[in-house]
Amino acid sequence: MNKTMKTAVNLIVISFIMLFAECGGDRLSEARVKVKGGVVQGTVKEGIAVFRGIPFAAPPVGDLRWKAPQSVQPWEGVLTADKFAPASIQPAVQWMGDEPTSEDCLYLNVWTPAKSHKEKLPVMVWIYGGGFAFGGTAGAVTWGDQLAKHGVILVSIAYRVGVLGFMAHPELTAESENKVSGNYGLLDQIAGLKWVQDNINAFGGDPSKVTIFGESAGAISVSMLCASPLAKGLFAGAISQSGGSFNPVGESRGSGDYMQTLAGAELAGVEFAKSMGANTLAELRAMSPDKWLSDPRSQMGGFWPVVDRYVIADDQYKLYEAGSYNDVNVIIGTNSDEGSMFVQPAKPEEYTEMLKMRFGSLAEKALQLYPGNNEYEVYASMSDIFRDGVFGWPSWTWARLQSKTGRSGVYVYYFDQFRKEPLFPGGPLQKGAAHASEIRYAFGHMNQNSEAKPSEEETILSDIMIKYWTNFAKTGDPNGEGLPPWPVFADGRETVMYLKGTESHPVAVPNLDKLQFMDEYFRWLREK
Repeated sequence: MNKTMKTAVNLIVISFIMLFAECGGDRLSEARVKVKGGVVQGTVKEGIAVFRGIPFAAPPVGDLRWKAPQSVQPWEGVLTADKFAPASIQPAVQWMGDEPTSEDCLYLNVWTPAKSHKEKLPVMVWIYGGGFAFGGTAGAVTWGDQLAKHGVILVSIAYRVGVLGFMAHPELTAESENKVSGNYGLLDQIAGLKWVQDNINAFGGDPSKVTIFGESAGAISVSMLCASPLAKGLFAGAISQSGGSFNPVGESRGSGDYMQTLAGAELAGVEFAKSMGANTLAELRAMSPDKWLSDPRSQMGGFWPVVDRYVIADDQYKLYEAGSYNDVNVIIGTNSDEGSMFVQPAKPEEYTEMLKMRFGSLAEKALQLYPGNNEYEVYASMSDIFRDGVFGWPSWTWARLQSKTGRSGVYVYYFDQFRKEPLFPGGPLQKGAAHASEIRYAFGHMNQNSEAKPSEEETILSDIMIKYWTNFAKTGDPNGEGLPPWPVFADGRETVMYLKGTESHPVAVPNLDKLQFMDEYFRWLREK
Protein backbone atom coordinates (compact mmCIF):
# COMPACT_ATOMS: atom_id res chain seq x y z
CA MET A 1 0.00 0.00 0.00
CA ASN A 2 1.52 3.33 -1.06
CA LYS A 3 1.69 6.44 1.13
CA THR A 4 -1.33 8.10 -0.50
CA MET A 5 -3.52 5.04 0.03
CA LYS A 6 -2.38 4.73 3.67
CA THR A 7 -3.29 8.36 4.28
CA ALA A 8 -6.72 7.83 2.71
CA VAL A 9 -7.38 4.72 4.81
CA ASN A 10 -6.31 6.54 8.01
CA LEU A 11 -8.65 9.42 7.22
CA ILE A 12 -11.52 7.00 6.69
CA VAL A 13 -10.79 5.25 10.01
CA ILE A 14 -10.59 8.57 11.86
CA SER A 15 -13.81 9.78 10.25
CA PHE A 16 -15.54 6.53 11.20
CA ILE A 17 -14.41 6.87 14.85
CA MET A 18 -15.55 10.47 15.03
CA LEU A 19 -18.88 9.64 13.39
CA PHE A 20 -19.41 6.88 15.94
CA ALA A 21 -18.56 9.29 18.76
CA GLU A 22 -20.89 11.96 17.36
CA CYS A 23 -23.75 9.51 17.76
CA GLY A 24 -23.42 10.17 21.50
CA GLY A 25 -25.38 7.45 23.30
CA ASP A 26 -24.53 4.76 20.72
CA ARG A 27 -21.28 4.21 22.61
CA LEU A 28 -22.67 4.71 26.11
CA SER A 29 -22.46 1.00 26.85
CA GLU A 30 -18.71 1.39 26.31
CA ALA A 31 -18.58 4.73 28.18
CA ARG A 32 -17.46 6.77 25.19
CA VAL A 33 -19.25 10.05 24.53
CA LYS A 34 -18.77 13.14 22.37
CA VAL A 35 -19.22 16.41 24.28
CA LYS A 36 -18.43 20.02 23.49
CA GLY A 37 -14.66 20.02 23.55
CA GLY A 38 -14.04 16.50 22.33
CA VAL A 39 -14.53 12.80 23.01
CA VAL A 40 -14.37 11.41 26.56
CA GLN A 41 -13.78 7.83 27.61
CA GLY A 42 -15.08 6.73 30.98
CA THR A 43 -15.46 3.35 32.67
CA VAL A 44 -18.34 0.94 33.22
CA LYS A 45 -19.16 -0.80 36.50
CA GLU A 46 -22.28 -2.85 37.23
CA GLY A 47 -24.06 -1.36 34.24
CA ILE A 48 -23.32 2.26 35.20
CA ALA A 49 -21.10 4.33 32.90
CA VAL A 50 -18.91 6.65 34.96
CA PHE A 51 -17.00 9.67 33.68
CA ARG A 52 -14.64 11.41 36.08
CA GLY A 53 -12.82 14.68 35.49
CA ILE A 54 -14.58 16.13 32.43
CA PRO A 55 -13.61 19.80 31.96
CA PHE A 56 -16.59 22.15 31.75
CA ALA A 57 -14.62 25.43 31.57
CA ALA A 58 -11.12 26.65 30.85
CA PRO A 59 -8.63 26.35 33.73
CA PRO A 60 -9.08 29.54 35.83
CA VAL A 61 -5.34 30.20 36.11
CA GLY A 62 -3.00 33.06 35.26
CA ASP A 63 -4.98 36.03 33.94
CA LEU A 64 -8.18 33.98 34.43
CA ARG A 65 -7.70 33.92 38.20
CA TRP A 66 -10.68 35.85 39.65
CA LYS A 67 -12.58 35.93 36.38
CA ALA A 68 -15.87 34.38 35.36
CA PRO A 69 -15.38 30.86 33.93
CA GLN A 70 -14.44 30.84 30.26
CA SER A 71 -15.37 28.36 27.52
CA VAL A 72 -13.82 24.93 27.75
CA GLN A 73 -10.67 24.43 25.67
CA PRO A 74 -11.13 21.68 23.01
CA TRP A 75 -8.80 18.71 23.05
CA GLU A 76 -7.58 16.33 20.39
CA GLY A 77 -8.11 12.60 20.44
CA VAL A 78 -9.93 10.87 23.28
CA LEU A 79 -9.81 12.28 26.81
CA THR A 80 -9.55 9.52 29.42
CA ALA A 81 -12.10 10.38 32.11
CA ASP A 82 -11.37 7.72 34.73
CA LYS A 83 -9.95 9.83 37.58
CA PHE A 84 -11.37 12.65 39.68
CA ALA A 85 -9.78 16.02 38.99
CA PRO A 86 -8.17 17.96 41.86
CA ALA A 87 -10.40 20.00 44.13
CA SER A 88 -10.14 23.79 44.28
CA ILE A 89 -7.19 25.21 46.22
CA GLN A 90 -8.08 25.18 49.94
CA PRO A 91 -6.48 24.66 53.36
CA ALA A 92 -5.90 21.05 54.39
CA VAL A 93 -8.66 19.60 56.57
CA GLN A 94 -9.00 16.10 57.93
CA TRP A 95 -12.38 15.33 56.37
CA MET A 96 -11.02 16.06 52.87
CA GLY A 97 -8.35 13.41 53.37
CA ASP A 98 -5.45 13.54 50.94
CA GLU A 99 -7.54 14.74 47.98
CA PRO A 100 -5.21 16.80 45.74
CA THR A 101 -5.98 20.47 45.08
CA SER A 102 -5.22 22.82 42.22
CA GLU A 103 -6.26 26.13 40.69
CA ASP A 104 -7.07 24.07 37.60
CA CYS A 105 -10.23 22.63 39.15
CA LEU A 106 -13.29 23.21 36.93
CA TYR A 107 -14.28 19.63 36.17
CA LEU A 108 -17.36 17.50 36.68
CA ASN A 109 -18.30 13.84 36.94
CA VAL A 110 -21.18 11.84 35.46
CA TRP A 111 -22.80 8.55 36.46
CA THR A 112 -25.35 7.33 33.91
CA PRO A 113 -27.35 4.10 33.69
CA ALA A 114 -28.45 4.92 30.12
CA LYS A 115 -27.46 2.59 27.32
CA SER A 116 -28.46 5.07 24.60
CA HIS A 117 -28.56 8.83 24.25
CA LYS A 118 -32.25 8.47 23.36
CA GLU A 119 -33.37 7.48 26.88
CA LYS A 120 -33.98 11.04 28.17
CA LEU A 121 -33.43 10.24 31.85
CA PRO A 122 -33.85 12.84 34.61
CA VAL A 123 -30.64 14.43 35.86
CA MET A 124 -29.52 15.29 39.40
CA VAL A 125 -26.67 17.79 39.79
CA TRP A 126 -24.85 17.71 43.13
CA ILE A 127 -23.23 20.84 44.62
CA TYR A 128 -20.92 20.12 47.55
CA GLY A 129 -20.78 21.97 50.86
CA GLY A 130 -17.86 23.15 52.95
CA GLY A 131 -18.66 26.70 54.07
CA PHE A 132 -17.56 28.09 50.67
CA ALA A 133 -14.01 27.46 51.92
CA PHE A 134 -13.65 23.70 51.42
CA GLY A 135 -15.08 20.85 49.40
CA GLY A 136 -14.62 18.66 46.35
CA THR A 137 -16.32 16.03 44.19
CA ALA A 138 -14.16 12.98 44.90
CA GLY A 139 -15.63 11.94 48.26
CA ALA A 140 -17.02 8.40 48.01
CA VAL A 141 -20.11 9.32 50.07
CA THR A 142 -21.36 11.37 47.10
CA TRP A 143 -20.59 8.95 44.30
CA GLY A 144 -23.64 8.60 42.11
CA ASP A 145 -23.73 4.85 41.47
CA GLN A 146 -26.59 4.06 43.88
CA LEU A 147 -28.77 6.93 42.65
CA ALA A 148 -28.07 5.96 39.04
CA LYS A 149 -29.43 2.47 39.76
CA HIS A 150 -32.79 4.18 40.41
CA GLY A 151 -33.01 5.55 36.89
CA VAL A 152 -31.40 8.99 37.13
CA ILE A 153 -28.14 10.49 35.92
CA LEU A 154 -25.95 11.99 38.63
CA VAL A 155 -23.61 14.88 37.84
CA SER A 156 -21.31 16.40 40.47
CA ILE A 157 -19.77 19.76 39.64
CA ALA A 158 -16.76 21.54 41.13
CA TYR A 159 -16.44 25.22 41.91
CA ARG A 160 -13.79 27.56 43.27
CA VAL A 161 -13.85 28.12 47.03
CA GLY A 162 -12.31 30.52 49.52
CA VAL A 163 -10.20 33.42 48.28
CA LEU A 164 -10.21 32.18 44.68
CA GLY A 165 -13.95 31.62 44.66
CA PHE A 166 -15.38 34.61 46.50
CA MET A 167 -12.93 37.49 46.96
CA ALA A 168 -14.18 40.84 45.66
CA HIS A 169 -11.86 43.77 44.91
CA PRO A 170 -12.32 47.22 43.27
CA GLU A 171 -9.78 46.41 40.53
CA LEU A 172 -11.62 43.18 39.76
CA THR A 173 -14.91 45.06 39.58
CA ALA A 174 -13.38 47.68 37.27
CA GLU A 175 -12.05 45.09 34.80
CA SER A 176 -15.33 43.13 34.72
CA GLU A 177 -17.70 43.84 31.82
CA ASN A 178 -20.57 43.53 34.32
CA LYS A 179 -18.78 45.73 36.90
CA VAL A 180 -18.92 43.09 39.62
CA SER A 181 -16.46 40.88 41.47
CA GLY A 182 -16.62 37.94 43.84
CA ASN A 183 -19.15 35.12 43.35
CA TYR A 184 -16.79 33.26 41.01
CA GLY A 185 -17.75 29.99 42.70
CA LEU A 186 -21.43 30.62 41.93
CA LEU A 187 -20.55 31.50 38.34
CA ASP A 188 -18.67 28.19 38.14
CA GLN A 189 -21.83 26.37 39.27
CA ILE A 190 -23.86 28.19 36.63
CA ALA A 191 -21.27 27.30 33.98
CA GLY A 192 -21.52 23.65 35.08
CA LEU A 193 -25.31 23.78 34.73
CA LYS A 194 -24.98 25.30 31.25
CA TRP A 195 -22.63 22.44 30.35
CA VAL A 196 -25.32 20.01 31.50
CA GLN A 197 -27.89 21.74 29.29
CA ASP A 198 -25.53 21.51 26.30
CA ASN A 199 -24.21 17.98 26.79
CA ILE A 200 -26.32 15.78 29.02
CA ASN A 201 -28.40 14.43 26.13
CA ALA A 202 -25.27 12.62 24.94
CA PHE A 203 -25.28 10.70 28.23
CA GLY A 204 -28.95 9.74 27.86
CA GLY A 205 -30.21 12.67 29.94
CA ASP A 206 -33.08 15.10 29.53
CA PRO A 207 -31.95 18.74 29.90
CA SER A 208 -35.53 19.75 30.71
CA LYS A 209 -35.51 17.48 33.79
CA VAL A 210 -32.54 18.74 35.78
CA THR A 211 -32.72 18.86 39.59
CA ILE A 212 -29.98 20.66 41.50
CA PHE A 213 -29.23 19.55 45.03
CA GLY A 214 -26.63 20.29 47.66
CA GLU A 215 -25.85 20.33 51.36
CA SER A 216 -24.74 23.16 53.68
CA ALA A 217 -22.87 25.68 51.48
CA GLY A 218 -24.09 23.55 48.57
CA ALA A 219 -27.66 24.00 49.81
CA ILE A 220 -27.09 27.73 50.27
CA SER A 221 -25.81 27.73 46.68
CA VAL A 222 -28.99 25.95 45.59
CA SER A 223 -31.00 28.65 47.34
CA MET A 224 -29.02 31.41 45.64
CA LEU A 225 -29.38 29.75 42.24
CA CYS A 226 -33.13 29.54 42.79
CA ALA A 227 -33.15 33.34 43.02
CA SER A 228 -30.46 34.20 40.47
CA PRO A 229 -31.58 35.55 37.09
CA LEU A 230 -28.44 34.00 35.58
CA ALA A 231 -29.68 30.50 36.48
CA LYS A 232 -33.18 30.89 35.06
CA GLY A 233 -34.17 27.90 32.94
CA LEU A 234 -31.14 25.78 33.89
CA PHE A 235 -33.05 23.44 36.22
CA ALA A 236 -36.60 22.29 36.92
CA GLY A 237 -36.27 21.30 40.57
CA ALA A 238 -34.11 21.90 43.63
CA ILE A 239 -33.29 20.04 46.83
CA SER A 240 -31.75 21.96 49.72
CA GLN A 241 -30.17 19.86 52.46
CA SER A 242 -29.50 22.27 55.33
CA GLY A 243 -29.20 25.67 53.76
CA GLY A 244 -30.91 28.82 52.55
CA SER A 245 -30.01 32.46 51.94
CA PHE A 246 -32.58 34.87 53.37
CA ASN A 247 -30.46 37.05 55.65
CA PRO A 248 -30.62 40.84 55.55
CA VAL A 249 -27.98 42.75 53.57
CA GLY A 250 -25.27 44.87 55.23
CA GLU A 251 -21.83 46.33 54.58
CA SER A 252 -20.34 43.57 56.75
CA ARG A 253 -21.36 39.97 57.37
CA GLY A 254 -21.01 40.64 61.08
CA SER A 255 -21.16 37.33 62.93
CA GLY A 256 -22.66 35.74 59.83
CA ASP A 257 -26.19 37.11 60.19
CA TYR A 258 -25.89 39.38 57.13
CA MET A 259 -25.23 39.02 53.44
CA GLN A 260 -22.51 41.48 52.43
CA THR A 261 -22.85 44.19 49.81
CA LEU A 262 -20.39 44.35 46.92
CA ALA A 263 -18.95 47.61 48.29
CA GLY A 264 -18.33 46.03 51.67
CA ALA A 265 -16.81 42.94 50.09
CA GLU A 266 -14.49 45.09 47.96
CA LEU A 267 -13.14 46.79 51.09
CA ALA A 268 -12.54 43.37 52.64
CA GLY A 269 -10.70 42.33 49.48
CA VAL A 270 -8.45 45.41 49.63
CA GLU A 271 -7.63 44.70 53.28
CA PHE A 272 -6.84 41.09 52.44
CA ALA A 273 -4.55 42.06 49.55
CA LYS A 274 -2.64 44.51 51.74
CA SER A 275 -2.21 41.90 54.46
CA MET A 276 -0.70 39.63 51.82
CA GLY A 277 1.75 42.37 50.79
CA ALA A 278 0.07 42.97 47.43
CA ASN A 279 -0.49 46.58 46.35
CA THR A 280 -1.98 45.76 42.97
CA LEU A 281 -4.19 43.12 41.42
CA ALA A 282 -1.28 42.06 39.21
CA GLU A 283 0.81 41.31 42.30
CA LEU A 284 -2.04 39.33 43.83
CA ARG A 285 -2.49 37.33 40.62
CA ALA A 286 1.22 36.52 40.54
CA MET A 287 1.17 35.28 44.13
CA SER A 288 1.05 31.59 45.00
CA PRO A 289 -2.19 30.65 46.80
CA ASP A 290 -0.08 28.81 49.36
CA LYS A 291 0.74 32.19 50.89
CA TRP A 292 -2.83 32.85 52.00
CA LEU A 293 -4.01 29.36 52.97
CA SER A 294 -2.96 29.86 56.59
CA ASP A 295 -4.83 33.17 56.82
CA PRO A 296 -8.07 32.96 58.88
CA ARG A 297 -9.99 34.38 55.94
CA SER A 298 -9.22 31.19 54.01
CA GLN A 299 -11.01 29.18 56.67
CA MET A 300 -14.69 28.48 57.35
CA GLY A 301 -16.64 31.74 57.59
CA GLY A 302 -14.07 33.70 55.58
CA PHE A 303 -14.90 34.78 52.04
CA TRP A 304 -18.56 34.31 51.11
CA PRO A 305 -20.95 35.08 48.22
CA VAL A 306 -21.92 38.77 48.02
CA VAL A 307 -24.98 40.73 46.90
CA ASP A 308 -23.52 42.06 43.65
CA ARG A 309 -26.88 42.86 41.95
CA TYR A 310 -25.81 40.54 39.11
CA VAL A 311 -25.47 36.94 40.28
CA ILE A 312 -27.27 37.70 43.55
CA ALA A 313 -29.83 40.32 42.58
CA ASP A 314 -30.95 41.60 46.00
CA ASP A 315 -31.96 40.70 49.53
CA GLN A 316 -33.39 37.24 48.80
CA TYR A 317 -36.12 37.60 51.44
CA LYS A 318 -37.46 40.62 49.53
CA LEU A 319 -37.14 38.81 46.20
CA TYR A 320 -39.26 35.94 47.47
CA GLU A 321 -41.82 38.29 49.01
CA ALA A 322 -42.20 39.87 45.57
CA GLY A 323 -42.30 36.51 43.76
CA SER A 324 -39.11 37.42 41.88
CA TYR A 325 -37.25 34.10 41.72
CA ASN A 326 -36.97 30.88 39.71
CA ASP A 327 -40.21 29.18 40.72
CA VAL A 328 -39.38 25.46 40.63
CA ASN A 329 -40.43 22.48 42.73
CA VAL A 330 -38.33 22.26 45.89
CA ILE A 331 -37.46 19.92 48.74
CA ILE A 332 -36.09 21.83 51.73
CA GLY A 333 -34.89 20.31 54.98
CA THR A 334 -32.71 20.38 58.07
CA ASN A 335 -31.25 17.96 60.63
CA SER A 336 -32.18 17.77 64.30
CA ASP A 337 -28.72 18.51 65.77
CA GLU A 338 -26.94 20.52 63.09
CA GLY A 339 -25.28 23.01 65.39
CA SER A 340 -23.22 20.79 67.68
CA MET A 341 -20.41 20.55 65.12
CA PHE A 342 -19.85 24.30 65.09
CA VAL A 343 -19.82 25.43 68.74
CA GLN A 344 -17.46 25.16 71.69
CA PRO A 345 -18.28 24.78 75.41
CA ALA A 346 -18.64 27.95 77.47
CA LYS A 347 -19.41 28.92 81.05
CA PRO A 348 -22.93 30.15 81.88
CA GLU A 349 -21.80 33.73 82.58
CA GLU A 350 -19.91 33.87 79.27
CA TYR A 351 -22.94 32.52 77.48
CA THR A 352 -25.25 35.15 78.97
CA GLU A 353 -22.93 37.95 77.81
CA MET A 354 -22.77 36.40 74.32
CA LEU A 355 -26.56 36.47 74.10
CA LYS A 356 -26.66 40.12 75.16
CA MET A 357 -24.10 41.09 72.54
CA ARG A 358 -25.83 39.24 69.72
CA PHE A 359 -29.52 39.59 70.48
CA GLY A 360 -29.61 42.97 72.21
CA SER A 361 -33.12 43.75 73.47
CA LEU A 362 -34.16 40.19 72.58
CA ALA A 363 -31.51 38.60 74.81
CA GLU A 364 -33.85 37.85 77.72
CA LYS A 365 -36.28 36.08 75.41
CA ALA A 366 -33.38 34.18 73.87
CA LEU A 367 -32.26 32.99 77.30
CA GLN A 368 -35.75 31.67 78.06
CA LEU A 369 -35.80 29.63 74.84
CA TYR A 370 -32.13 28.66 74.99
CA PRO A 371 -31.30 28.34 78.72
CA GLY A 372 -27.77 28.14 80.10
CA ASN A 373 -27.79 27.19 83.77
CA ASN A 374 -24.78 24.87 83.50
CA GLU A 375 -22.10 24.07 80.96
CA TYR A 376 -23.97 21.12 79.49
CA GLU A 377 -27.09 23.21 78.98
CA VAL A 378 -25.00 26.04 77.52
CA TYR A 379 -23.45 23.71 74.95
CA ALA A 380 -26.85 22.28 73.99
CA SER A 381 -28.39 25.76 73.70
CA MET A 382 -25.49 27.13 71.67
CA SER A 383 -25.86 24.16 69.33
CA ASP A 384 -29.57 24.85 68.94
CA ILE A 385 -29.01 28.56 68.33
CA PHE A 386 -26.60 27.69 65.53
CA ARG A 387 -29.02 25.08 64.14
CA ASP A 388 -31.98 27.44 64.16
CA GLY A 389 -30.24 30.63 63.04
CA VAL A 390 -28.06 29.19 60.28
CA PHE A 391 -30.12 26.26 58.96
CA GLY A 392 -33.59 26.10 60.47
CA TRP A 393 -34.82 29.67 60.03
CA PRO A 394 -33.62 30.12 56.42
CA SER A 395 -35.19 26.78 55.42
CA TRP A 396 -38.51 27.51 57.16
CA THR A 397 -38.54 31.04 55.70
CA TRP A 398 -37.92 29.69 52.21
CA ALA A 399 -40.77 27.21 52.53
CA ARG A 400 -43.19 29.81 53.89
CA LEU A 401 -42.39 32.48 51.31
CA GLN A 402 -42.44 30.19 48.28
CA SER A 403 -45.69 28.60 49.48
CA LYS A 404 -47.23 32.08 49.49
CA THR A 405 -45.81 33.59 46.31
CA GLY A 406 -45.01 30.58 44.12
CA ARG A 407 -46.96 28.01 42.15
CA SER A 408 -44.60 25.03 42.37
CA GLY A 409 -44.57 22.21 44.90
CA VAL A 410 -42.82 22.85 48.22
CA TYR A 411 -41.83 19.82 50.34
CA VAL A 412 -40.13 20.10 53.73
CA TYR A 413 -38.33 17.43 55.79
CA TYR A 414 -36.73 17.11 59.23
CA PHE A 415 -33.99 14.47 59.42
CA ASP A 416 -33.60 12.87 62.86
CA GLN A 417 -31.66 9.64 62.35
CA PHE A 418 -29.14 9.51 65.19
CA ARG A 419 -25.80 7.72 65.08
CA LYS A 420 -23.81 7.72 68.28
CA GLU A 421 -20.49 8.51 66.70
CA PRO A 422 -18.53 11.66 65.87
CA LEU A 423 -19.05 12.94 62.37
CA PHE A 424 -15.27 13.14 61.99
CA PRO A 425 -12.38 11.83 64.13
CA GLY A 426 -12.09 13.83 67.33
CA GLY A 427 -15.40 15.58 66.73
CA PRO A 428 -18.20 15.98 69.27
CA LEU A 429 -20.86 13.38 69.90
CA GLN A 430 -24.27 14.55 68.79
CA LYS A 431 -27.58 14.30 70.67
CA GLY A 432 -29.47 14.06 67.37
CA ALA A 433 -28.81 13.95 63.63
CA ALA A 434 -25.54 15.76 62.96
CA HIS A 435 -24.87 18.26 60.23
CA ALA A 436 -24.24 16.46 56.92
CA SER A 437 -25.20 13.07 58.38
CA GLU A 438 -28.13 12.74 55.95
CA ILE A 439 -25.85 12.76 52.90
CA ARG A 440 -24.81 9.10 53.20
CA TYR A 441 -28.49 8.08 53.38
CA ALA A 442 -29.52 10.15 50.35
CA PHE A 443 -26.65 8.70 48.29
CA GLY A 444 -26.87 5.15 49.64
CA HIS A 445 -23.28 5.09 50.90
CA MET A 446 -23.73 4.63 54.63
CA ASN A 447 -20.55 2.58 55.09
CA GLN A 448 -18.37 5.43 53.88
CA ASN A 449 -16.53 7.49 56.53
CA SER A 450 -18.00 5.32 59.26
CA GLU A 451 -16.82 2.34 61.25
CA ALA A 452 -20.37 1.31 62.17
CA LYS A 453 -22.25 -0.89 59.75
CA PRO A 454 -25.74 0.39 58.91
CA SER A 455 -28.57 -1.11 60.91
CA GLU A 456 -31.71 -2.47 59.27
CA GLU A 457 -33.50 0.73 60.29
CA GLU A 458 -30.82 2.85 58.61
CA THR A 459 -30.94 0.76 55.45
CA ILE A 460 -34.71 1.21 55.29
CA LEU A 461 -34.35 4.98 55.74
CA SER A 462 -31.70 5.21 53.03
CA ASP A 463 -33.98 3.35 50.63
CA ILE A 464 -36.86 5.71 51.48
CA MET A 465 -34.72 8.80 50.94
CA ILE A 466 -33.24 7.59 47.66
CA LYS A 467 -36.75 6.90 46.36
CA TYR A 468 -38.04 10.28 47.55
CA TRP A 469 -35.10 12.10 45.95
CA THR A 470 -35.20 10.23 42.64
CA ASN A 471 -39.01 10.35 42.41
CA PHE A 472 -38.75 14.09 42.83
CA ALA A 473 -36.16 14.28 40.04
CA LYS A 474 -38.44 12.28 37.77
CA THR A 475 -41.78 13.97 38.46
CA GLY A 476 -41.30 17.00 40.72
CA ASP A 477 -43.06 15.08 43.50
CA PRO A 478 -41.24 12.82 46.02
CA ASN A 479 -44.24 10.56 46.58
CA GLY A 480 -44.43 7.06 45.16
CA GLU A 481 -45.63 3.53 45.75
CA GLY A 482 -44.70 2.03 49.10
CA LEU A 483 -43.52 5.33 50.62
CA PRO A 484 -45.02 7.26 53.54
CA PRO A 485 -47.23 9.97 51.96
CA TRP A 486 -45.43 13.33 51.93
CA PRO A 487 -47.86 16.29 51.72
CA VAL A 488 -47.08 19.65 50.15
CA PHE A 489 -45.94 22.10 52.83
CA ALA A 490 -48.60 24.18 54.56
CA ASP A 491 -47.57 26.35 57.49
CA GLY A 492 -49.39 25.39 60.69
CA ARG A 493 -50.25 21.87 59.53
CA GLU A 494 -48.53 18.48 59.83
CA THR A 495 -46.78 18.58 56.49
CA VAL A 496 -43.08 18.28 57.41
CA MET A 497 -41.76 14.79 56.64
CA TYR A 498 -40.03 13.48 59.76
CA LEU A 499 -37.25 11.20 58.49
CA LYS A 500 -36.16 8.51 60.94
CA GLY A 501 -35.91 4.83 60.08
CA THR A 502 -39.27 3.11 60.00
CA GLU A 503 -40.90 6.00 61.90
CA SER A 504 -40.97 8.42 58.96
CA HIS A 505 -44.24 10.37 58.85
CA PRO A 506 -45.52 13.97 58.51
CA VAL A 507 -45.33 16.24 61.58
CA ALA A 508 -45.85 19.90 62.41
CA VAL A 509 -42.84 22.21 62.05
CA PRO A 510 -40.30 21.13 64.72
CA ASN A 511 -38.84 23.75 67.10
CA LEU A 512 -41.49 26.23 65.96
CA ASP A 513 -41.20 28.54 68.99
CA LYS A 514 -37.47 28.90 68.39
CA LEU A 515 -37.90 29.48 64.66
CA GLN A 516 -40.48 32.17 65.41
CA PHE A 517 -37.96 33.82 67.74
CA MET A 518 -35.32 33.74 64.99
CA ASP A 519 -37.87 35.28 62.63
CA GLU A 520 -38.35 38.13 65.12
CA TYR A 521 -34.57 38.50 65.45
CA PHE A 522 -33.88 38.68 61.71
CA ARG A 523 -36.79 41.08 61.25
CA TRP A 524 -35.19 43.26 63.94
CA LEU A 525 -31.85 43.14 62.13
CA ARG A 526 -33.49 44.03 58.82
CA GLU A 527 -35.19 47.06 60.37
CA LYS A 528 -32.09 48.39 62.20
